[in-house]
Amino acid sequence: MQYLLAIQNDESLPPPTEEVLQATVDGVARVSDEMVAAGVWVFAAGLLPSDRTTVVRVDDGTTTMTDGPFAETKEQIGGLWVIRAPDLASALVWAEKCAEVCRGPIEVRPLRYDAQHPTL
Repeated sequence: MQYLLAIQNDESLPPPTEEVLQATVDGVARVSDEMVAAGVWVFAAGLLPSDRTTVVRVDDGTTTMTDGPFAETKEQIGGLWVIRAPDLASALVWAEKCAEVCRGPIEVRPLRYDAQHPTL
């Protein structure tokens, strides 16, 4: 099973100091390297702030595009890992490591993915 580990950032807080940011980057790299070594790492990426978001909607054949995040909330997804784990308990062990180095919550969600039908 594959799991999404989504980093939740509180964009209402002041940006971290350079020292804190570097420690976070170093920690994320260390955990990602551990994932690769353990054979669970599939993909990872950081996201630009939510003010760089464009939301696309189609209603009754009419497309609208708006700037900003889909949800008006202070917490936004700041990055993600996709991992391969045998079960939720194993994915949660990795999420705990991620939450520690990211200094914030990690949302864990199973992916609906079938290698035979990658569009599912």
